Amino acid sequence: MLRQQTAAGGWEAVIAPPDPRLRALVSGNYHGWTEHAAGPVTRREVPKAAVPLILNFGPPFLVTSPADGGGTLRPYGSFLAGMTALPALTVAERYSHCLQVNLTPLGAWQVLGLAMHELTDRVVALEDVLGPAAALLVEELAGANGWPQRFGLLDLALLRRAAGHRAPTPEVVHALARLDSSCGTVAIGALAAETGVSRRRLIDRFQVQVGLTPKALARILRFNRAVGLLTAPQGEPDLADIALACGFYDQAHFNREFRSLAGCTPRGFLRDGGAIHELGDFPAAEAFTGQP
Repeated sequence: MLRQQTAAGGWEAVIAPPDPRLRALVSGNYHGWTEHAAGPVTRREVPKAAVPLILNFGPPFLVTSPADGGGTLRPYGSFLAGMTALPALTVAERYSHCLQVNLTPLGAWQVLGLAMHELTDRVVALEDVLGPAAALLVEELAGANGWPQRFGLLDLALLRRAAGHRAPTPEVVHALARLDSSCGTVAIGALAAETGVSRRRLIDRFQVQVGLTPKALARILRFNRAVGLLTAPQGEPDLADIALACGFYDQAHFNREFRSLAGCTPRGFLRDGGAIHELGDFPAAEAFTGQP
């Protein structure tokens, strides 16, 4: 378990890996954090190949949902965000205390037990997905004796839920793995040929179990790779080289995709100091606090 804290003590994050049995269901580590800021903190959230779940022990967040055009901030306690190819905003009012887990696309399918296209482009209160079990889970986690116990309780909750739902179908598992390993550059026709099902059937099953079409997920994977290259420790990044490496047709295509998925150009992203992150990744001092 890794603990990080700002010099001023206003932000603390605790990061730990999930149970190894959850490796296919959870993307990366658990992130727990407490933040005290001088004023409201606005963050721009960009699409990721994951379904973020926020278990909130503090005051509500204000969040825009891509489904309503992204223009209305609505209050949410604990919530999750379905797969989307659109940016959103979150606002924390001075104090936040949360645990974030990023479910893999197929992890969300198994843990939630829902047709994932029902959540596409939506931010949804956790109780609207889990019913009364949502409040019980958040109460149990909030009352835990420290972060290690909290993470252990979350491990058990996710394992129980995953055991009670259907596993993804083999063709979707294969297609998702190939898209991920190629960072979104494999052709959809090739995926259908490899899985032995028709292109239409693959797309239909992918939407139900992942929430997006393979083509839409490929866009997000290419974009995520580009974000990683832009923010890698290095000198001045060569945008043309990054565009080529990530499978964009040319610089104009690269710029259009960034505007669509992040709400700004790659140079605008860099001008903001790379301050376009997922919730919970960074302290308030690094948050994007300007206009979207």
